[in-house]
Amino acid sequence: MIDHATIERIIDAAEITEVVSDFVTLRRRGVNLLGLCPFHNEKTPSFTVSPAKGIFKCFGCGKGGNSVNFIMEHENLTYPEALKWLAKKYHIEVVEHEDSEEEKQLNDERESLMIVSGFAQKYFTRYLWEENEGRTIGLSYFRERSFRDDTLKKFEVGYAPDGKTPFTDAAQKEGYKMDFLEKTGLSIKRDEWVRDRFAGRVIFPIHNLAGRVIAFGGRILKENKETAKYLNSPESEIYHKSKIVYGIFQAKREISKTDKCYLVEGYTDVLSMHQAGIENVVASSGTALTADQIRMIKRFTPNITIIYDGDAAGIKASLRGIDLVLEEGMNVKVLLLPDGDDPDSFAKKMGASGFANYIRENETDFIQFKTRLLLKDAENDPVSKAKLITDVIRSVAVIPDPITRSVYIKACSKLLDVNEELLYSEVQKQKRKQNDELVKNEIRIETRKAAPQTLIPQVINPADLIEEELVFLRFLLKFGKTPLFEIEGENPNEPETITAGEYMVGEIEKDDLISQNELFRIIFTDVQQNLGTPGFDPWKHFVNHPNSKISQLAINLLSDKFVESNIWKRGGGYTESEEDILDLLVPKVINEYKSRKIRMMLTEIEEEINKAYQANNFDRVIDEQSKYMNLKRVEKELSEKLGNRTIH
Repeated sequence: MIDHATIERIIDAAEITEVVSDFVTLRRRGVNLLGLCPFHNEKTPSFTVSPAKGIFKCFGCGKGGNSVNFIMEHENLTYPEALKWLAKKYHIEVVEHEDSEEEKQLNDERESLMIVSGFAQKYFTRYLWEENEGRTIGLSYFRERSFRDDTLKKFEVGYAPDGKTPFTDAAQKEGYKMDFLEKTGLSIKRDEWVRDRFAGRVIFPIHNLAGRVIAFGGRILKENKETAKYLNSPESEIYHKSKIVYGIFQAKREISKTDKCYLVEGYTDVLSMHQAGIENVVASSGTALTADQIRMIKRFTPNITIIYDGDAAGIKASLRGIDLVLEEGMNVKVLLLPDGDDPDSFAKKMGASGFANYIRENETDFIQFKTRLLLKDAENDPVSKAKLITDVIRSVAVIPDPITRSVYIKACSKLLDVNEELLYSEVQKQKRKQNDELVKNEIRIETRKAAPQTLIPQVINPADLIEEELVFLRFLLKFGKTPLFEIEGENPNEPETITAGEYMVGEIEKDDLISQNELFRIIFTDVQQNLGTPGFDPWKHFVNHPNSKISQLAINLLSDKFVESNIWKRGGGYTESEEDILDLLVPKVINEYKSRKIRMMLTEIEEEINKAYQANNFDRVIDEQSKYMNLKRVEKELSEKLGNRTIH
């Protein structure tokens, strides 16, 4: 049996137009595509494909369905066989097994989260229109922003009442469990303390492609510098921020009809453009574009125009992310709005026809836009110009279609005044580099798949791990998914939470100080690769690991008797729980580990210096002495940090 998550991945990937086009020649007819039905003989096309709805329908013979149904009918396959056929086409691994009770429960849980989110949307929307607080605060805000009622109702916006738990209380009164309110992020629970996440905010529901509410964005209306202006639902079983764009449900039909998508930044930008009559628009909601978001847009059109309202510095910072769009084979254009305007204000100022005219007259091909933007900084500086050429060619190299690449190379040759053959040569270098990285990544993936069965040696001695390594691993397993602190995100008003695991992995990667101990590397690499996976629990993962040595080590590390580490005893006792002072303990754990690792490296370098000296290899002696001095400097800095930090 194919698991539910894999079936969802296959169905999401199997874009109806791509699947049918393998067998039927399709021509665009309005929002749909038309072709000769493959299921009966006909001379006049009556076979219709709707990209927006993800279905096909023949008005001659009556057959219809989605991508899976098409393959079942065309290839005479069963449902599981059709799924496997599509999985192979889209390079999705299929692992068959019988659903466990836990998996059945997870499927039920996903539906429960959907139901709770649907209730919340209706509650917030009703509160905006029918309650005094909602009308005087929430509705007044939207009216001040000149939003019409039909626009607000189209996007089902709402208002969350201010206060500690008015929404949570209302939801529980209706029979919704706190467990699901907490998992959707609608309610926040800490021991005996509970509060509403979105209290006192206007609410923007986030819909999936099918139109079901899966998350929310909330904007605070009070002036409070300590509170984020915008707040989004956390990641959950039904909401993955990197896989959805705001407004896709409301925009997909118009995107398909116009064969173009406009990408803006925020919720109100989308609402304003819809209100101005431009409905083929979605928002990244302040996050950097991801490959999953791009593929979602590509299901409806290969043409995207990114609308910027930021300054040159902000635009430059986001350029690298757009390479992902090119890599997916999409045609990318850029539109800069006049200074002081964003899509929200500009749409209200110009109206539909004015905005549409401005777009037609001012949107620019991305590669040419990037070249001209960076060329301003290069001026007559040869070094800067060389970096510029490399940067632009890196973008050209990711374009999959060779003809499109060739056109861009010719254009860049003229813009940069560089020989065309030289640019071709640079593109080939970049392509080889990208291919090498791809091969390495595939090897890493295959190695990871094989690791539990074949690559993890059974003869591993946990006793070989030094104390600092054990403490580091314990914190990584126990607190890997625990929030540690917040940093400024892509959107300054939407801070990004950094977990203890992300911080620990990043600090060790940054200094390339991963232990050479085989057991340490296995656990570290596994955590590193899985931290971003929703539902990944390091503790549970390693306690239930197929390798008995790893499982036993995890059990020992996470048992209560291991809490009193000698490292903390050396620095003096403390009375708070580890969770209470995690922001102090984690840096100390990292620095203790680094310090011990560097001491070991210094010993190894001393041995190398002696060997080189005995071999009269004085060049090697000098090189090793240089490494030694650099490490001694780092060791001193770490000692000062550890000496200055006192844990009470």
